[in-house]
Amino acid sequence: MVLFFYFSKMKIYVVSGLGADYKVLERIELSDKYEIVFIDWLIPRQNEDFSKYVERMAEKIDDSEPFHLLGYSFGGIMVQEINKIKPARKVVILGSIKSDKEKSKLIRAGQITRIPKVLPLHFFNDKAANIYSVVRKFFDPKNPRVMQYFRVRDPYYLKWSVEKISDWKFEEDPNVIQILGDRDIVFPIKNSKPNYIIKGGTHLFPATKYKEVSKILKEVFD
Repeated sequence: MVLFFYFSKMKIYVVSGLGADYKVLERIELSDKYEIVFIDWLIPRQNEDFSKYVERMAEKIDDSEPFHLLGYSFGGIMVQEINKIKPARKVVILGSIKSDKEKSKLIRAGQITRIPKVLPLHFFNDKAANIYSVVRKFFDPKNPRVMQYFRVRDPYYLKWSVEKISDWKFEEDPNVIQILGDRDIVFPIKNSKPNYIIKGGTHLFPATKYKEVSKILKEVFD
């Protein structure tokens, strides 16, 4: 009798940045022994609590077997929150922060002044020049392809997300592996002590420095 054994690949669940889909990370290469599963952003329900939203995002994760978490930017914050309710083997964040102590002055100002809460919803409208100029300025002002990465443009989702980033409070988990670009002005490297630094990396380094990122991730996960 011939016995066949089926070995399933360990999954790496990936959450991209605020309003971004998988395209920011599509050129990153990982070992083929892993199955990459992208978790798409959900549109928040009206006045939905952040913890409830995290629970809904985590529903897509099968924690009956070991898995890893990988998050970029706001997705880095999200995977750390998910890790609290569905612990992963490894948690890696790209262009993100490990605690509220690492927030930039601008984000802290938003938290103190509550400006994100009072901004009108139409400020986040896809047709508004405001959101375009803000994205270009803070993510990568020299990259003409910036907007192609931002596919989730629901105004309520964008406003809600900015509010949650401003209000986010979190105690650092020393086991979280942090990778930052040294030219990131969204989450400046001076506020953090990352495990890995991408030289010349802006906030879009997963797309522009994908070879360096791929090499690091292969080392981390393997």
